[in-house]
Amino acid sequence: MFKDLLRIQKTNLDFFFDSFNEQELDEILQLSLHCTGVLVFTGVGKSGIISQKISQTLLSTGSKSIFLPPTDALHGDIGILSEHDVIFLLSKSGQTQELIQLVPYIKSRKSKIVAVVCEKNSELAKLADFSIYLPMLRELCPFNLAPTISTTVQLLFGDLLAVALMKAKGFSLDQYALNHPAGAIGKKLSLSVGDIMIKENQIPLAGLEDSLIDKLAELSSKKCGCLLIIDKEKNMQGIFTDGDLRRGLETEGEAVLHKKLKDLMTSSFLSINPASLAWNALKKMEENPKKLISVLPVLDDNKVVGVLRMHDILQVGIR
Repeated sequence: MFKDLLRIQKTNLDFFFDSFNEQELDEILQLSLHCTGVLVFTGVGKSGIISQKISQTLLSTGSKSIFLPPTDALHGDIGILSEHDVIFLLSKSGQTQELIQLVPYIKSRKSKIVAVVCEKNSELAKLADFSIYLPMLRELCPFNLAPTISTTVQLLFGDLLAVALMKAKGFSLDQYALNHPAGAIGKKLSLSVGDIMIKENQIPLAGLEDSLIDKLAELSSKKCGCLLIIDKEKNMQGIFTDGDLRRGLETEGEAVLHKKLKDLMTSSFLSINPASLAWNALKKMEENPKKLISVLPVLDDNKVVGVLRMHDILQVGIR
C-alpha cells in the first residue's frame, strides 16, 4: 500500500516543482521584503492551520508576521490591519466564501492582498492584488477530497518564502538564537562551553615533572577521565587519559606508574575556547567517527580554564 502511496506522492510533488512559477514567487518575495508593516496569514480549516504554521515560521526567522482567523477578522480584529501590511489568503479552491467576504474590508484598510491558491482562475485570484498559483494534480486522498497534497504545497510555499526572506535580510545565527532562547534549539545556539565546563578546583591538573603515581588520585577523584598537563604558568602542554593509563599498564606494567607525566602525555590534542558554542564543541568531539573524543581541554590564550566532558553536553540536552 505505502509503495503506491509514495509513488503517487512523488508524482504530485514532481508536478508541483516542474510547474511552479518562480517569477510569481520572486514577485511575492519582493513584496514581502519591502513590507514595512506585518505579513498577515489567514485561511479556513486545514488552510488556516497551515497559515498559522507559516506565520510562526516567519516570526521565528526574523519577519514580522501574525495569523488572523477569518472569523475573528470579520468580528472586529480586521482593525489591526493597515496600509503597510500584506495579507495572504490561503485557499485550495480560491472560492472560500469567508475569505471572499473579507476582501472588501481588507481593501478598505488599504492592505495589499495576496491570494495563495491551487486554482488559477479562482475568485480570490481575481480579487487579490497579487496571486500565486500552487500547481497540484490531485489530493493523495483516494476520493480527491481530504486536504493532503494541497496542504503540502502550501507548506512548501511558506517554507520557501520564509527561507528566502531569511537570506535576503541576512538573518544571522545570533539573531536566530535570540528568537529561540528555550528548548533544544535555544541551547544549541546560545549555550557556551563556559556555561557547562568543569572549572577551577575541579579541573584535573598535573605538572610536567609530576610522576603518574602521585597523580592517580587526581585522575580518579576528578572523574574526567584525563589529566591536563600544564607548565608553571598554567599553559597547556599535553593530556594524559585513563586510556593512556590502561595501555601503559598493558605494555610496561607497574613501571609506568613511576614515570613523569611529561614522558607519558600526548602533546598533540584538540581544545576549545570557553566562548565557543557547546554545540560546536560536540561537533568537534564527533568529527572523527573512528576516534570519538569524550573530553576537551578548554583554553583561553593557551591557558587552562576548564575541561568539557561529552557527558555534560548531553546532560543539558544538546544533540
